[in-house]
Amino acid sequence: MKTKKILWIIFTLAIASSMVLASCAPKDDGAAAGDTGDAEALPQGQELANAYAGMYDGTVVTMSGPFTDQDAVVFEDSIKGFEEATGIDIQYEGSKEFEATINIRLDAGDSPDIADFPQPGLLATAAAKGYVIDPRDVINPDWIEQNYTDAWKNLSMMAGPDGEEMMAGIWARANGKSFVFYPKAAFDEAGYTVPTTWDEMMALTQQIADDGDTAWCIGIESGAATGWTMTDWIEDVLLRVAPAEDYDAWVAGELKFDSPQVNLALDYIDEIWFNNDYVYGGTEAIPTINFGDAPKPMFENPPKCWFNRQGNFVTTFFPEEAVAGVDYDFFYFPPIDETYGSPVLGAGDIYAMFNDRPEVRAVFQYFSTGESLKVWIGSGGAIGVHNDASLDWYADPITRSVAETIRNATTFRFDGSDLMPGAVGAGTFWKYMTDYVSGTITREEALQQIDASWPTE
Repeated sequence: MKTKKILWIIFTLAIASSMVLASCAPKDDGAAAGDTGDAEALPQGQELANAYAGMYDGTVVTMSGPFTDQDAVVFEDSIKGFEEATGIDIQYEGSKEFEATINIRLDAGDSPDIADFPQPGLLATAAAKGYVIDPRDVINPDWIEQNYTDAWKNLSMMAGPDGEEMMAGIWARANGKSFVFYPKAAFDEAGYTVPTTWDEMMALTQQIADDGDTAWCIGIESGAATGWTMTDWIEDVLLRVAPAEDYDAWVAGELKFDSPQVNLALDYIDEIWFNNDYVYGGTEAIPTINFGDAPKPMFENPPKCWFNRQGNFVTTFFPEEAVAGVDYDFFYFPPIDETYGSPVLGAGDIYAMFNDRPEVRAVFQYFSTGESLKVWIGSGGAIGVHNDASLDWYADPITRSVAETIRNATTFRFDGSDLMPGAVGAGTFWKYMTDYVSGTITREEALQQIDASWPTE
């Protein structure tokens, strides 16, 4: 018990220093829900303090999400310290089929205690059915107000079962997606220059083809989520060829997929994706290459491909021995029409709570702190959205640069498919774009099928 108490003191001090605990939340602040305990309260809620005092030692909290493979390893590492300090066992179940199965599980009454939704549209479905517990009933609302910006709080607001707006979850890690990673050492040795405009990027793409190589490393295979890589490209390019207001209208279902704006975005994408001289393995290989495997040929000697447009999280799939800023770097996905400035596309993971027990509250309160993401930030695979997450935690200069790029964006928009109704954003949009790239349907057919699938109510 002495060891447990020491760990509790250490972790309490760590959180205190990172959160600037000028004053503690009162024990009857509403977040405790009748479980006041004996420990001195923390700003997030009474249960978190109780957890560090060892009051929930031996309990289990189940969690489900899309983290698999290396992502799952990093996530497990990020929660290990909390588990050791509190004795709570967070049993995480990751699945590549998460997006396809989570709402089926919820409908069947088989809900995990906490789930990580990479698509807010899927969470919105669960919130509308009344499955979700409002975080403000679990976490001290003053802490939520203090530790999240308005942008992230607004993205948490969704319609509840009575149609009234509720907070459906809390944001954890974020990522920027408007980046092109490249093998820096080989790139510099080849004498190539980082492009700053779309035309320069396309000229370099052709130069690499003339040199006998393929420029682009592209793969869209991702289990039940196959196709999301293509949707990210469409979103990113749409922000470069049309006003942000058009992007917002498209996400809301007010601008059709089969519109001039979306077709124009696809024209630019097709120029790369459907040119076998530009894509590693040719167009036909794109649907069969896993998105995490796509950048690996960049690190062969010599590189088999040179560019991988992806979110900053993709660095977790790079070879362990690859050194950021030496073996690889990134450049900003260039603008097309200067009228629309320098937009950045981003996404993130929102955690939702489904079962209300003291130990679940403690874990959920912990996830509202930057400390819960510190290990992941240090590994280079996440951008922290919590206000108490320090830039000093970014040991990887590439990820820190990504965070700074996001901050300097003239326009920032959340991943469109993640905001759309789940049946579209995590369903028909993925499916029909995959069919289009595979050549089984035409572009017009794909776009019209997606439009026809949009919910009418």
